[in-house]
Amino acid sequence: MATHDCKQSLRLRLIVVTLGCNPVLANDGLPMVQEIETGFERVRRLAEAAGLPETTVGTSYGTPALLVKGKSFVRTKDAETLVVMCALEEKEMLMELDPSLFFETDHYKGWPAMLVRLAIIDDAALTQRLIAAWREKAPKRLAAQFDAASSR
Repeated sequence: MATHDCKQSLRLRLIVVTLGCNPVLANDGLPMVQEIETGFERVRRLAEAAGLPETTVGTSYGTPALLVKGKSFVRTKDAETLVVMCALEEKEMLMELDPSLFFETDHYKGWPAMLVRLAIIDDAALTQRLIAAWREKAPKRLAAQFDAASSR
């Protein structure tokens, strides 16, 4: 019984981390599927709508991530936070412009990535950040093809 409880607890924690939400439990204690868009599903939907070529879903540091040519450009940190790649200069400017939305912890100081609060960023701003992050990691030729297709 204790082993089952331990496995169940681990399963629930994995659901919370992976899906970014607290699961609703059925009478048997197993999580029920919810029709709620999670934070990562939103990120994936917006990246797809932006038409970012060669973007795949994977993991980075054990969390869901979007990658371009195998390089992570955005990943979930936790249910409320994204790690988004960006140039250091841009990171400083954005954090100064809106510190309630863009921030960093000591772990990310000096690193070309910033943290973004998912609950308060709107779709347009998030799409803009995804495109910029994708550009940071995409090969130059692929970025040029994207720019050419976007300008048509």
